[in-house]
Amino acid sequence: MEQNGPLVEIIVDLTARGTDRVFHYAVPAELKDRVKLGSRVLVPFGGRSLAGYVVGFGYPERDVKVREIAGILDEEPVLTGDLFEIARWMSDSYLCSTAEAFGRIIAPRLGVKAIREVKLLRPAFPEDKLHEVLSELKHASKQAAVLREALRNPRLTRKELAAAAQTSPATVDTLVKAGLLEAKAVLSSNLPAENPAVSTSDCIPRLNPDQGEAVKEISQALARGKFGAFLLYGVTGSGKTEVYLSAIASALAAGRQAVTLVPEISLTPQMIRLFRERFGSLVAVLHSALAAGERYREWRRIKEGQAPVVLGTRSAVFAPMPGPGLFIIDEEHEPTYKQDDHIRYHAREVALKRAQLAGAVVVLGSATPSLESWLRAGKGGPYRLLRLPHRIDERPLPKVQVVDLRQELKEGNRGIFSRALASAVVERLERGEQTLLFLNRRGYTTFVVCRECGLVLKCARCDISLSYHLDGLLRCHYCNYTIDLPGLCPRCDSRYIRHFGAGTQKVEEVARITFPGARIVRMDSDSTSRKGSHERIFSAFREGEADILIGTQMIAKGLDLPGITLVGVINADTTLHMPDFRAAERTFQLLTQVAGRTGRGKLPGEVMVQTYCPDHYSITTAAVHDCEGFYRNEMPVRRALGYPPYSHLARLLFTHDDEEELKKGAGLAKEILDKTVAGHDDLIDVLGPAPAPLSRIKGRFRWQLVLKGPRRGILRDVIKESLAVLQKLRPAFKPAVNVDINPQGML
Repeated sequence: MEQNGPLVEIIVDLTARGTDRVFHYAVPAELKDRVKLGSRVLVPFGGRSLAGYVVGFGYPERDVKVREIAGILDEEPVLTGDLFEIARWMSDSYLCSTAEAFGRIIAPRLGVKAIREVKLLRPAFPEDKLHEVLSELKHASKQAAVLREALRNPRLTRKELAAAAQTSPATVDTLVKAGLLEAKAVLSSNLPAENPAVSTSDCIPRLNPDQGEAVKEISQALARGKFGAFLLYGVTGSGKTEVYLSAIASALAAGRQAVTLVPEISLTPQMIRLFRERFGSLVAVLHSALAAGERYREWRRIKEGQAPVVLGTRSAVFAPMPGPGLFIIDEEHEPTYKQDDHIRYHAREVALKRAQLAGAVVVLGSATPSLESWLRAGKGGPYRLLRLPHRIDERPLPKVQVVDLRQELKEGNRGIFSRALASAVVERLERGEQTLLFLNRRGYTTFVVCRECGLVLKCARCDISLSYHLDGLLRCHYCNYTIDLPGLCPRCDSRYIRHFGAGTQKVEEVARITFPGARIVRMDSDSTSRKGSHERIFSAFREGEADILIGTQMIAKGLDLPGITLVGVINADTTLHMPDFRAAERTFQLLTQVAGRTGRGKLPGEVMVQTYCPDHYSITTAAVHDCEGFYRNEMPVRRALGYPPYSHLARLLFTHDDEEELKKGAGLAKEILDKTVAGHDDLIDVLGPAPAPLSRIKGRFRWQLVLKGPRRGILRDVIKESLAVLQKLRPAFKPAVNVDINPQGML
């Protein structure tokens, strides 16, 4: 067909590597003025109609048959600014398709099927007439309450107004029919931000000298308008959040936007409160617990420049800011910043790349920086090191006591709580102080085992043990498969089948027996599955409505609970013996972070760490708050073994529902990789193939190959070449392949 002017260049929404390129389409006359750079359109592709992204305008290099765009999916551009480049960089860095990267970036937009029209209610009379109207409703108190609420907040829906006035929607309907309330239709995407607190910037705390120096350095970097990266290394309770808030204020003063990432949804209620106290409705919140409509509304506010302060979890790094100036990664060491399925990106890496493209500043904050960041903040490294070595108001770091569980066992104590920890909890209860009990394992117990034949009950679909819960069910925490606890062993009919170990539910049950009368709450992913549950538990504990908080790693970091004077670590060895080269680092970080939850108020704090390995350096250094001492022990181990941060890793995970086909495919992949590696000068080790530690999940078997080498780019090239060969060998090569560059875990 004839086309006046350039054609539209489109990336079609396909994941196959061979189709990850630009396709050219003509624009029909009726759509001429509506197709824009960054728009999402519908295009014919083969015999299907698929979504596509407009990435430019131009001509194909050779004559091709050109088809027309079929329609427009989004009138407004969904991709703007630096996000085009970020998608291309992600495709190259993480070996995904560009379309997959686009989809990840605009996920809040994709989750909304349509923009609804919502009716907001307001009084149909002026405020000075309220007394007159209410006098006519003196026998209708519920209707009067609705009108007062509508005057106080004239932008509520029918249901919201009824809830605020503590009455039924029918009462609201009566007032609408009477002409006392009128409805105004608005698009759901234009609804006001939820709880847009008024800024109280006149109550900004005074910075101490260390904080002031850190803010000064960051602000000067922002003023230069060039890329810069800082590692903010501050002990727990040293006031890192106040540094973040002051740095954000500097970014806003420079006319730029700022995004702050936190590692856990459980931290967002506390941070939302702090951010909105400072910046009011300028704050937008992005995380996966929001409903699709809520996420889209916040996404729109950011994109349109209404919310220059963004707060969220990992995916908020893709916030569509018109002029990003500052990226803050709180608790930068946390593995949750790495996406562990689909596109396996790391939010820290994406933030650094966005900052480089935009001439922005990155602040990485932690009391226990990752070894990768610590090395880069060393002499001559790309990061500048900022230190906060003291707690606010010179409060002391908590005293840590290590309890040897081997000795407890020798002396006849087989319970969950050592005698020292139990005694310390009782003391806190008597003094009206709060205790945090930490165990990095959810469920009631670790596993169920037959003591006669040794059978461990496992998931029928996944090669992992089932966890026992108080409702009598055994549950798989990967595919949610459940069965009842059997009375006899399925293999040998023995009645000696018991649940062993301790999960958070078990700790809670024993705590209620050991500390009768204590008010106990539990915070883990089972107890916080409902929307708002994190905030309810956190607020109740902060307000002193409970004495003991039991939880997993979601309570180990960031939470500021001044009433806690005792932290008890039930078993410090949970992470220490995981099949992962980062096990010692994870253990040290968790212990240090959870210890930092105590002594943050006026009263001093104490920590008790129960362990079977009291002499391990990850525990001894955590006990004396010696982060640099841990690095001095761990860095030589990593260097000697050739592990990060002194090398790069890549993991190829192969999955298939037939184990024999999987073994054959993994073996073939090994042969191809070995041949490809031989063609490169860099020393690259190919480890495996071997079954993954979790060798079967959701009915699919899992095998893996691990590549280790000094340069990340070479690893990517080797994998890309090998995958291209394997693709040509299909259908003989049958497994699905997932690539993870620098994985954070090997399970």
